Amino acid sequence: RREFMNWVGFGALATSLPVAIAACQSDTATPEAETEPAAETAELDDTPDADGFAAIGTVTELDEGTIAKQNFKGEQVAVVRAAEGVVAVNTLCTHQGCTVKWDGEAFACPCHGSNFFADGTVATGPASEPLGTYEAKIDGDRVLVKI
Repeated sequence: RREFMNWVGFGALATSLPVAIAACQSDTATPEAETEPAAETAELDDTPDADGFAAIGTVTELDEGTIAKQNFKGEQVAVVRAAEGVVAVNTLCTHQGCTVKWDGEAFACPCHGSNFFADGTVATGPASEPLGTYEAKIDGDRVLVKI
């Protein structure tokens, strides 16, 4: 009887194993709609114009909330729409250099809780210095930044 119960338990475990493995795997397939904006950005010529402005993204991307690049002309840059128009900031927190993220209303530092307004000025500390800013503008369907 004991041996029979062991086999039943082993069978139950063995039949649930494929389900557990499938639940732990990540889905690496990306829907077609998600890959198109990235392809647009990859094709965007970011060679600086004569006036020093380079394309960081498209107006469509900006309309979705923010354009953020970890390495745009050697800088970490994010572009958002604000009351002042288009604003580009350096995303390194001036407190201890963590990368801030746009949350829809402000830039937030995940490391120590500093918050910055869209124009880069400090909303709440511990940071006491504003984020670095860059000139930004819209030209046709391109968003341009001057580093």
